[in-house]
Amino acid sequence: MSIGDNLNPIKTLDKDTVWRLLAQHPFGRLAVEAAGLVDIFPVNYVVHQHKLYFRTAQGSKLSSLIVNDQVAFEIDEVTDEDVVRSVVVHGRARRLETRAEIEAAEELPLKPWAPTLKYNFVVIDVETATGREFTIADEPEHWPS
Repeated sequence: MSIGDNLNPIKTLDKDTVWRLLAQHPFGRLAVEAAGLVDIFPVNYVVHQHKLYFRTAQGSKLSSLIVNDQVAFEIDEVTDEDVVRSVVVHGRARRLETRAEIEAAEELPLKPWAPTLKYNFVVIDVETATGREFTIADEPEHWPS
């Protein structure tokens, strides 16, 4: 496809597709900001009732969430047909505190990938979830007139 065939080769994904992709992919990147420093952490997660859940140990990730609960979360997919999809979530993250919340989270299929102890459950209450898609292609030689 050339740029002349479609002036905007990037397609916005509908909400159902965004949530389907989030549910399909068990791995993403969590972006946090605390004290003026932005950091990104790889996490495995699950989707449950339009929220994202992950587990973490004590450390900088959890400390960052206490200082600033506003987070971004991102996943990507590249298919065998060179289709690229990207989903970005914005929301508020919080450590689960009540026994009922923790027991419910323990029922989710959420196990640490790394052989480490991760006793803290975190939920991202999603405020926005958006996605984009495009097909990998050569850069056009020039813009159409």
